Amino acid sequence: MGKKVVVKIKELTKANQISLRELSRISNVRKASLSELANGKRESISFSHIEKIAAALNIQDIREIIDLVDVEES
Repeated sequence: MGKKVVVKIKELTKANQISLRELSRISNVRKASLSELANGKRESISFSHIEKIAAALNIQDIREIIDLVDVEES
């Protein structure tokens, strides 16, 4: 069994009752990047994006943004 880092964009937008467009505006991270992260289409995220999202949503714990989950290997 392997591990995968998951960026919790959908959970963050829902919990903060904002859209991806609004998160993009307040974090200064491109909406397309946030959408790719939310849909699992992006393989990486930069530390600067994590920092910008944390600042925009007043997050103090990185675990609110990312999670490490088990995945089945094929």
